[in-house]
Amino acid sequence: MFAATSLAASPDYPLLNLFWTMLEIFIWVLWLFLLIKIFTDIFRSQDLGSWGKAGWAIVILLLPFLGSLIYLIARGSSMHTRDIEAAKSADQAMRSYIQATAATSTSSTAEELHKLADLRDRGVLTAAEFDAQKAKLLA
Repeated sequence: MFAATSLAASPDYPLLNLFWTMLEIFIWVLWLFLLIKIFTDIFRSQDLGSWGKAGWAIVILLLPFLGSLIYLIARGSSMHTRDIEAAKSADQAMRSYIQATAATSTSSTAEELHKLADLRDRGVLTAAEFDAQKAKLLA
């Protein structure tokens, strides 16, 4: 381990220095993503009160490595459950929105066609006018 550290700091091995720097940057990016994930989970969690959320945030801000490790041990298994619940909730909201929108546009088109057919049957519209309006609605 000591030999690798001294080689990484040595100017005789510039490629090794590059790899070492890339590894350090990669680990820091992973660390930032982990912190973002933990803070997102803390503030999205429904089972924590405001004092619990504030307490976890303070612990992680004051002792980042130890606080994150403790959080992952204490609440890590439920993080996955909360992610799944949030995804299901978002999926259900999207499905209900799509169904409501599709039902509205389909019913309004059908209603408009019915009105046009009624006007044609009463003689207000000619067959050519009805066909033109029908094509416009269906386009």
